[in-house]
Amino acid sequence: MKPDRQGHFAGLSKSTYLLALASFFSDVSTEMLYPVLPVFLTQTLAASGSIVGLIDGFAQALQNIVQGFSGALSDKLQRRKPIALLGYFLSAIAKPLMGISAVWPQLFAARSLDRLGAGVRGAPRDALLAASADEAHRGKAFGLEGFGDNAGAFAGPLIAIVLLYALHVDIRSIFYLALIPGVLAFCMVLLVKEARADGTAKAKIDIGIRQFPSTYWRYLLATALFGIGNSSNAFLILRTQDIGGSLMDTILIYAAFNLAAALISYPAGFLSDRIGRKRVLLAAIAIFAGAYLGFALTQNMAVIAILFVVYGLYQGMFRAVGKALAADLVPAHLRASGVGWYSTTYGLLQLVASIAAGLLWDRIGHESVFYFGAASGALGFLAVLLLVPVVIKRG
Repeated sequence: MKPDRQGHFAGLSKSTYLLALASFFSDVSTEMLYPVLPVFLTQTLAASGSIVGLIDGFAQALQNIVQGFSGALSDKLQRRKPIALLGYFLSAIAKPLMGISAVWPQLFAARSLDRLGAGVRGAPRDALLAASADEAHRGKAFGLEGFGDNAGAFAGPLIAIVLLYALHVDIRSIFYLALIPGVLAFCMVLLVKEARADGTAKAKIDIGIRQFPSTYWRYLLATALFGIGNSSNAFLILRTQDIGGSLMDTILIYAAFNLAAALISYPAGFLSDRIGRKRVLLAAIAIFAGAYLGFALTQNMAVIAILFVVYGLYQGMFRAVGKALAADLVPAHLRASGVGWYSTTYGLLQLVASIAAGLLWDRIGHESVFYFGAASGALGFLAVLLLVPVVIKRG
């Protein structure tokens, strides 16, 4: 597909925009539910903080672990779109299944199916995205997709507020209505055009992980050291409620967090094309560590709201630039695998972090979750500084 060569969006194609729209609708679907999930679990299904950490940590880890395998399969077949479509379908149908849960193990299963779908689609979708733009503009492509993702995450909680408080829809019905944007995301990917690889090229492809360069492995190590304390955002939501925030306040603050992430995503990707991914990544991790330290120290709702917005800057920067750097560090034919195993590494450590956070929350103190996260942020900053190369793609 011919890229757009004009202005700030030079190097992007129609497929880039379609994939950004798919991310928008899929995150509307997901984030209509995410800020109410911890409340639904603890207040309706009588789950503890440890169960919240287990469910969300396992679900997020499953998503990222599956990306490694779906990326490898995508590279072996040299077919991205069909695998991505399967993932969008699984995520869409999982939403109403969560709504019918009567006990937390049922929700655990449905939430896992949702994140399984997200994992199946993630790496093939990211490979389609990387191929949709010129190499020198890859950061912008991931930034635009990140904008769509985070804009959907901003819109989703607001839709939930309207449904809950203006239209007086009960909380379970929110899960059923989330199916609609999930189906729209699936339709956006249907419209993406994927160039076919010839059969000879596919037969010769070796997706062995030994082909990954040493710089990629160092990047995975730095990602792992950072991820060990980067627990589920569900604990940020519980922290907001812990100091007296209402459900509406919590959802509004969470929406503001996602708006900040949306607004920073494209500029962060654009900037990483100019000055290198590493510098933007270091800034993102520093913001994370500072925000987590603030969550540990404050009991003030206004400060919590500000910290959530600051944390949103980290979210948007890290999501856009982290994957783009993983794509930079591997050969083109291993791109889905490279992004997928990066996400797998991050997901495995996030599972560990979320389980540890749940135990800290229940047994030591709520603030300890965030002190631990801030320490891992400092460790991750040093690891990226020392291990990750500066990569700048010039047009």
